[in-house]
Amino acid sequence: MKNNSPFTNKQLEAISHIRNWLMQKSRTPSIRELMVELGYKSPRSVQDILQQLEEKGVIKKLDKGDYQLVMDPDLGPVHAQTTNIPLVGVVSCGMPILAEENIEGYVPVSTSIAKPGSKYFLLHAQGDSMDRAGINEGDLILVKQQPTANEGDKVVALIDSGATIKEFHRTKDMIILKPNSSNERHKPIILTDDFQIQGIVLAIIPKSWR
Repeated sequence: MKNNSPFTNKQLEAISHIRNWLMQKSRTPSIRELMVELGYKSPRSVQDILQQLEEKGVIKKLDKGDYQLVMDPDLGPVHAQTTNIPLVGVVSCGMPILAEENIEGYVPVSTSIAKPGSKYFLLHAQGDSMDRAGINEGDLILVKQQPTANEGDKVVALIDSGATIKEFHRTKDMIILKPNSSNERHKPIILTDDFQIQGIVLAIIPKSWR
């Protein structure tokens, strides 16, 4: 049965640290790492808090032993105008981008950016195919989920083995996903309509800011 009792200060502090680790390191802290963050001397105290958060439905323990942030409760007035956006990990072609196994956690984003009424997700940028567009390895990309794009939009598309970020261009008979890179090895991808646009890039959160 879900525990609906009010959050304690230590529980809220633990949630804050978990969320910050997701933002900064793209993973949740280990028990010992969270023990240091919370100022405890025993891992047992952290295990107790994690069990309490699991009972409240905030985190879920995964098969490999670590845990997933599945709910980010309101931690105070600073969250009054934010919405929780799923942070997506590695996405394979053919798998829905927001499938549960893809979601690493949730990050609060201002509703002035992620406006209510649309769906959004955050994605880790990989590689240097869009570095001239300001997208670098490790950056977080805020994406508005939609299946269509306009000429010149930066899109997240599912092709071949996974998700790619490119500039969208359409000609009469084909679609071209263009890199914008200082690395000449990246070439345009030429497609017909038989691929999936997952969304358009709204904002870039540089790795150096986190």
